[in-house]
Amino acid sequence: METKKEKKPKELLNIDGTEYKTIVPEGFEELRKYHMPEPEKILSFIAGTIQKVNVKEGQKVKKGDKLMILEAMKMKNRVLAPLAGKVNEIYVKEGENVKKDQLLIKLELPKA
Repeated sequence: METKKEKKPKELLNIDGTEYKTIVPEGFEELRKYHMPEPEKILSFIAGTIQKVNVKEGQKVKKGDKLMILEAMKMKNRVLAPLAGKVNEIYVKEGENVKKDQLLIKLELPKA
Protein backbone atom coordinates (compact mmCIF):
# COMPACT_ATOMS: atom_id res chain seq x y z
CA MET A 1 0.00 0.00 0.00
CA GLU A 2 1.42 3.35 -1.02
CA THR A 3 1.04 6.43 1.14
CA LYS A 4 1.07 9.97 -0.14
CA LYS A 5 3.86 12.17 1.09
CA GLU A 6 2.63 15.21 2.93
CA LYS A 7 3.56 18.41 1.15
CA LYS A 8 5.11 21.02 3.37
CA PRO A 9 3.46 24.41 3.08
CA LYS A 10 5.38 27.00 1.13
CA GLU A 11 6.31 30.18 2.93
CA LEU A 12 7.25 33.56 1.56
CA LEU A 13 10.81 34.70 2.10
CA ASN A 14 11.47 38.43 1.62
CA ILE A 15 15.00 39.41 0.61
CA ASP A 16 15.55 43.08 -0.16
CA GLY A 17 11.93 43.56 -1.13
CA THR A 18 11.70 40.54 -3.43
CA GLU A 19 9.46 37.69 -2.26
CA TYR A 20 10.37 34.06 -2.90
CA LYS A 21 8.25 30.99 -2.26
CA THR A 22 10.24 28.42 -0.35
CA ILE A 23 9.93 25.43 1.95
CA VAL A 24 11.38 25.93 5.42
CA PRO A 25 13.15 22.76 6.65
CA GLU A 26 12.46 21.22 10.05
CA GLY A 27 14.62 22.66 12.81
CA PHE A 28 15.20 25.95 10.97
CA GLU A 29 13.68 28.01 13.78
CA GLU A 30 16.06 26.45 16.34
CA LEU A 31 19.21 27.48 14.45
CA ARG A 32 21.36 30.17 16.01
CA LYS A 33 20.46 33.58 14.60
CA TYR A 34 23.00 35.82 12.87
CA HIS A 35 24.18 38.88 14.78
CA MET A 36 25.91 41.85 13.22
CA PRO A 37 29.58 42.01 14.27
CA GLU A 38 30.43 44.62 16.89
CA PRO A 39 34.13 45.40 16.33
CA GLU A 40 34.37 47.47 19.52
CA LYS A 41 33.64 44.38 21.65
CA ILE A 42 36.57 42.01 22.14
CA LEU A 43 35.27 38.50 22.90
CA SER A 44 37.19 35.40 23.96
CA PHE A 45 37.60 33.06 21.00
CA ILE A 46 38.15 30.03 23.26
CA ALA A 47 37.51 29.11 26.90
CA GLY A 48 40.56 29.58 29.11
CA THR A 49 42.27 31.62 31.82
CA ILE A 50 43.33 35.26 31.56
CA GLN A 51 47.05 35.10 32.26
CA LYS A 52 48.00 38.75 31.77
CA VAL A 53 46.17 42.00 30.97
CA ASN A 54 48.50 44.37 29.08
CA VAL A 55 46.26 47.46 28.91
CA LYS A 56 44.44 49.81 31.28
CA GLU A 57 41.10 51.56 30.96
CA GLY A 58 41.50 54.85 29.10
CA GLN A 59 44.63 53.67 27.27
CA LYS A 60 44.81 54.29 23.51
CA VAL A 61 45.63 51.24 21.38
CA LYS A 62 46.59 50.72 17.75
CA LYS A 63 45.47 47.86 15.52
CA GLY A 64 47.54 44.79 16.42
CA ASP A 65 48.50 45.91 19.94
CA LYS A 66 48.60 43.07 22.48
CA LEU A 67 45.64 43.50 24.86
CA MET A 68 46.00 40.37 26.97
CA ILE A 69 47.18 36.77 27.07
CA LEU A 70 44.52 34.05 27.23
CA GLU A 71 45.84 30.62 28.23
CA ALA A 72 43.87 27.67 26.86
CA MET A 73 44.92 24.04 26.54
CA LYS A 74 48.49 24.92 27.68
CA MET A 75 48.77 27.46 24.85
CA LYS A 76 49.31 31.17 25.47
CA ASN A 77 47.07 33.00 22.99
CA ARG A 78 47.63 36.71 22.39
CA VAL A 79 44.45 38.76 22.18
CA LEU A 80 45.18 41.62 19.78
CA ALA A 81 43.33 44.86 19.10
CA PRO A 82 41.36 44.38 15.86
CA LEU A 83 41.43 48.16 15.26
CA ALA A 84 42.61 51.42 16.78
CA GLY A 85 40.68 52.97 19.64
CA LYS A 86 40.65 53.65 23.37
CA VAL A 87 40.09 50.96 26.02
CA ASN A 88 36.69 51.91 27.40
CA GLU A 89 36.20 49.07 29.88
CA ILE A 90 37.96 45.84 30.90
CA TYR A 91 35.55 43.11 32.02
CA VAL A 92 38.06 40.49 33.25
CA LYS A 93 41.08 40.33 35.54
CA GLU A 94 44.22 38.22 35.63
CA GLY A 95 43.63 34.65 36.81
CA GLU A 96 39.95 34.70 35.85
CA ASN A 97 38.46 31.78 33.90
CA VAL A 98 36.46 32.82 30.85
CA LYS A 99 34.01 31.06 28.55
CA LYS A 100 34.03 31.12 24.77
CA ASP A 101 32.48 34.35 23.41
CA GLN A 102 32.68 36.09 26.81
CA LEU A 103 33.14 39.87 26.66
CA LEU A 104 36.72 40.75 27.63
CA ILE A 105 37.23 44.38 26.61
CA LYS A 106 35.14 47.12 25.08
CA LEU A 107 36.88 49.73 22.94
CA GLU A 108 35.77 53.25 22.18
CA LEU A 109 36.21 53.76 18.45
CA PRO A 110 37.43 57.06 17.04
CA LYS A 111 34.65 59.19 15.60
CA ALA A 112 34.68 59.42 11.83
